[in-house]
Amino acid sequence: MSRHGSSIPPGGPMSSRRRRWPAELPTTQAGLERAFSYFVAGVRLGTLAQMVPAVGIGVQTSPRPAAYLVCWLAAAGASVAGSVVALVRRRPLGTAASVADLALAGLLLVLAPLVLAPEVLLGTWMAYQPAYALSIIITASGVRGLVLWAGGLAGLIACYVVYLGGDVSGPVAPTAVGNILTYVVYGLVCRMFFGYTRRIAADADASRAHAAELARREEERRAQIVMHNGVAVMRLLTESGTDTSRSALIDLAEAELQRMRSYLRGRSPDGPEPGDAETVALAPVVERVCGRFPDLPLDALLDLGAEVRVAAAHADALERALESLLINVRAHARAYSVVVHLDHGPDGWTLTVRDDGVGFDPAATGVGLREVVVGELARHGMRVEIESAFGDGTTVTVTGGPAAAPVRSPRDDLVEAE
Repeated sequence: MSRHGSSIPPGGPMSSRRRRWPAELPTTQAGLERAFSYFVAGVRLGTLAQMVPAVGIGVQTSPRPAAYLVCWLAAAGASVAGSVVALVRRRPLGTAASVADLALAGLLLVLAPLVLAPEVLLGTWMAYQPAYALSIIITASGVRGLVLWAGGLAGLIACYVVYLGGDVSGPVAPTAVGNILTYVVYGLVCRMFFGYTRRIAADADASRAHAAELARREEERRAQIVMHNGVAVMRLLTESGTDTSRSALIDLAEAELQRMRSYLRGRSPDGPEPGDAETVALAPVVERVCGRFPDLPLDALLDLGAEVRVAAAHADALERALESLLINVRAHARAYSVVVHLDHGPDGWTLTVRDDGVGFDPAATGVGLREVVVGELARHGMRVEIESAFGDGTTVTVTGGPAAAPVRSPRDDLVEAE
């Protein structure tokens, strides 16, 4: 193969794996526990690495070389075994392993005076036992049982006093007290570290689950909004009617089909689109929607609102809302007169849809009025009032200011953050 024929990217597969390695630790509870396993292995193997250089001298100076070597190998073996178990489990050691760890560390401290020369008990790595006990205190802080952790810490402090021959006064007092305080401080700090970061990870997982649920509900709402009018039109197409009414429904169905296709291609029915910052005249939008319902006894009075201009996103929401209102009138109102009126005043504009049909209970609104009309228009900063009673018809009033802004909710922010 020529030197130009290789398809391996610069740096080769090894560098690619190195770049991906941080992504192997997600910021979840499982990822945190795996990070803890690396921490446990690092502390234990780091302590072992410090123990290795002094083992030869320790054997030579020990009054019982064979016993010293056995104790050292036990500590080294436990360090390696604990690291391997933590890495395989992808989390810190469990209760049983932690009990065994603490017991071995305490036993090594108690046996240390028998295998160490008195002059090396303090301040040398030949006397590795105090440092090994500290590594166990640090890594055992990840155990979940508070009683086990506190009892183990107290037990190792007691074993350290035995290690000193019970004498913590005189010249050894500062070192003894300092080492005991090191055990206590490191134990408390590591316990807080494990506990607090676990709480953060648990809260993060709960927030992700909550955001995912909100996103699912938001997607259901969006689907309801996009599909509602189309489903209503398809239902009306299945009913009997005149050729004129069916022809109008087919035109309306084509418009809804385009909206559904846009949604399925990934465009949000209520999200920002290119050109949303531009404004459009509202009267032509209302007139276009009214033209889709030639079979309704509909009067569109738009002259007083001919100058009203709104953002493109607001116009799109209004178009869907007005279409949904007129579909409801066609399907349920049995009205003899429908009036759509657009007006403009100093405080904003008003769009009113009034029919003399059978009316309904406004408290029992369905998806069309609740989501497509009230909910969507409110999200775009418009107010909706519905007045209706059985036998008295229905009046829906939509009001918008000169610079209506979308109304956001905490749910919107959480969904976007996800």
